[in-house]
Amino acid sequence: MIDALSGISGISGLGAVGKTLLETKTTATPGATPGQATGASFGEVLTEMASDAMNNIRQGEAMSFAGIQGKASTREVVDAVMQAEQSLQTAISIRDKVVSAFLDVTKMQI
Repeated sequence: MIDALSGISGISGLGAVGKTLLETKTTATPGATPGQATGASFGEVLTEMASDAMNNIRQGEAMSFAGIQGKASTREVVDAVMQAEQSLQTAISIRDKVVSAFLDVTKMQI
């Protein structure tokens, strides 16, 4: 499953899954008008988010193996797997929105 998601890492970064763009690496520039912010590019934000999602999925898989081996409690396994599932669902949702936006742009008349 991790290998299938490794292609996502080429996208530039979002912070931790669930953070908004305003919460991630945005700082006001001195002298800028209110509402203007500079920070990470959209691509960087997406890359960081993809990396965080992949790390959560890896942790979920590792915790599952630890649970099978008896090295982790059931609660730890469930928490890790639920977090991995949430990260995966978020990544899928973002992918769907990006594809939808791309299709909308391609349908525009010039």
